[in-house]
Amino acid sequence: MVIDRRQFLVGSLVTLAAAGEAWASSEDLAGAAPCLYASGARLADGTYAVLVVGDDGRILREIPMSARGHDIAVDRVARRAVIFARRPGLFALAFDVAGRRAPEVFVPPPDRHFYGHGVFSGDGRLVYATEHDVDTGEGVIGIYDATGSWRRVGEFPSYGVGPHEAILLSDGRTLAVANGGFGNDPATGRESIGVADMQPNVAFVDLSTGALKARHGVPAAINLLSLRHLAETPSGDIWFGAQWLGGLEDAPALLGRVGLERPIAMLETADPMGIALKGYIGAVAVSGDGRLLAASAPLAGRIVCLDTETGRIAHEIAIKDSSGITVGGGAGEFAMSTGEGVVRVEDRDGRASVREFPGTEFDNHLRRV
Repeated sequence: MVIDRRQFLVGSLVTLAAAGEAWASSEDLAGAAPCLYASGARLADGTYAVLVVGDDGRILREIPMSARGHDIAVDRVARRAVIFARRPGLFALAFDVAGRRAPEVFVPPPDRHFYGHGVFSGDGRLVYATEHDVDTGEGVIGIYDATGSWRRVGEFPSYGVGPHEAILLSDGRTLAVANGGFGNDPATGRESIGVADMQPNVAFVDLSTGALKARHGVPAAINLLSLRHLAETPSGDIWFGAQWLGGLEDAPALLGRVGLERPIAMLETADPMGIALKGYIGAVAVSGDGRLLAASAPLAGRIVCLDTETGRIAHEIAIKDSSGITVGGGAGEFAMSTGEGVVRVEDRDGRASVREFPGTEFDNHLRRV
């Protein structure tokens, strides 16, 4: 069933208005836990929300949503964030981490939908969202005014189909986009379009002009490898995690790296990791010191940590149903969230702290805010 965007927006605003007292009266974040994380979640009563939680186990913010969320873009200077609806998404919700302002909902145009990811510009004035052009099937990057109106002010191509995660590189001028290779139409829900003809790639786009700087694709033999999530290292390597849409027995490597002037190089290991990781990487993150890449494999109940210089596996973490992963407070720490309501923070030496949030099912992505 096609969702009426106007009804959805009104419903979301009604939900937020009803929740106004909850966010307005909650405690100030001054003196809160050293590290705060945000994630979409399903609550015990079956409703959805975006949660801000502390590494001390407290829920600091709970903002209701009318449907499931996916990833969160963070403006660290102004301490605000935007959570995008799960693809094919028809809304985004902007919120202040400290709850100083009311949340705001904005939507894409009628012929576009969100792919669940976005990123703030370096100065926090714009948000770039990965989107699908319903009429042409092409991927676009929608540009939204983050100075107060959340008005859509432009777009440029993603230079592929099915753009998923986009990240702003450390130069502040280049957007790296993981084009997954297939589309979704809101009229058919989650049904994938054009899988057989996939041409996944990572595109590098000039933010000031929307021009393509470089584009690197996967070999034709593994065109069913949908490139999904990205993370940059201090050396400028872009690591990616992928999801295999073919038969599991044929699953290739799911991790690799790429650069502006460096073609895609898949991570090859002695054992076929694609099969061991069940053909699915949920998220990737680089540690604060840049030495480790962590990739979640929720279907396999594992998180794989790699040395970013050598590409070798440093260690693995066994954790059930964990997809969300982000940088922790320490140099080599990662924070992981699970569909069973757990947030686990672990350092490179295996020391871990575990916080449980009963009745909560964290969604695909976790972000430090």
